[in-house]
Amino acid sequence: MRVLLQIAVLVCTLVPGLTAYADCTCIWRGSFSKIQAATDLVVSATVVASSGNSIDLAINRQLRGDNHLERVRVWLDTGDLCRAEAGTFELNTQWVMALDRIEEVVAGGFNPSTPNLSYGRVGDFSLSRCGGYWLSQTENLVRGNLTGGPRWEMLPKMSPVLLDLVAAYVAGDIDEAALKEAGRIDPALQELMLQTRLHLRKQYRE
Repeated sequence: MRVLLQIAVLVCTLVPGLTAYADCTCIWRGSFSKIQAATDLVVSATVVASSGNSIDLAINRQLRGDNHLERVRVWLDTGDLCRAEAGTFELNTQWVMALDRIEEVVAGGFNPSTPNLSYGRVGDFSLSRCGGYWLSQTENLVRGNLTGGPRWEMLPKMSPVLLDLVAAYVAGDIDEAALKEAGRIDPALQELMLQTRLHLRKQYRE
């Protein structure tokens, strides 16, 4: 096992964007702005429960996706799944997450002797750690690897960005350049910029 891990680490030094965890090797898929469109559900949510390698989220705002539940279960890392670590998400903290729906359970994905550690149930969600799949949220401001951040840095230095701006980007109402610009300016100016862009877009449509 130790030899395999050493080999994985060596490969990571030779292949850009590749990294290895204890039992997982994956390629960096990009910042939130790059990866969110390929996921099934994007939400602003609060962690309301945790057990084993899963957390329950109360959805405060659904930014995109086909979901009618107010609360969803997200399965995190165990074994070699390349998912986010459960300890990252404490109770009552808020996050913006880009989630993948679990469509089927892999062989050996559930062990009755360790029911709190599982691949997850069909219909629940998983959270990858191979990109900027989550952003930290405080009230209506978010921080994280939103756009163009360094690989493997989940909380790079950046100005907080309004959740409304992130929602507008996910909805396709603003482009990535505007989102990136917002990370350099004061939130009050972000609000003004967003309202101006949405107003102009509305006029254009009319």
